[in-house]
Amino acid sequence: MQSKDILIQNIEKIHTTEMGIGRISKNLEITGDAVEYCKNKILKKESAVKREGKNYYVDIDDCIITVNASSYTIITAHKKK
Repeated sequence: MQSKDILIQNIEKIHTTEMGIGRISKNLEITGDAVEYCKNKILKKESAVKREGKNYYVDIDDCIITVNASSYTIITAHKKK
């Protein structure tokens, strides 16, 4: 099964910590629900997902979202340089 398919099948499990919310919001310069923002990015048909080691890396639009593969925790997200 493709990495993207696995993430989409488990989209309801995707979450982050309080610190993660702050980090994601700051790095992506967003307000509002950081988890929903990331979930919507993951679900876009243009998103590219690859698994490296214990993490998934979602490449979409101008950002990279890092998700732990076993806990589905969004670790961080940042704009592409």
